[in-house]
Amino acid sequence: MKDQELLALVELGGYPNFVPLYQRLGYVVEMVNSVRKAQAWLKSHRPSVVVAEFYADPQFRDRISNLESLLATVQRYDIEAQVVVFIDKPYLEHLEKVKTRYAVHAVLNYPIDEVSLQRVLEQLGAS
Repeated sequence: MKDQELLALVELGGYPNFVPLYQRLGYVVEMVNSVRKAQAWLKSHRPSVVVAEFYADPQFRDRISNLESLLATVQRYDIEAQVVVFIDKPYLEHLEKVKTRYAVHAVLNYPIDEVSLQRVLEQLGAS
């Protein structure tokens, strides 16, 4: 794996900083804290992996979750990124609805641990 980019969208946090893990696995990491910043970055970059948190909010008018705008951007720019989602179990039903329209390659439930994340990233890199 040479100079593959990884976009990490950290809006809520509450888990360890995984940037050192991403870098050990050979990724050049871009970490942003909003979907808008991620969308702007995606205009000029083609990451091989996108890691993002999932949350649903009834306040969203035209979508289920924070993730849909990001995934729509990935789709619009025809980016062939593997998408890894961090999620709280109560939101799994909402994620299933999102997955009917957008590709999600791996889902990790909170609490996120480094070993599980590393295993997922290694599996995605092998596929």
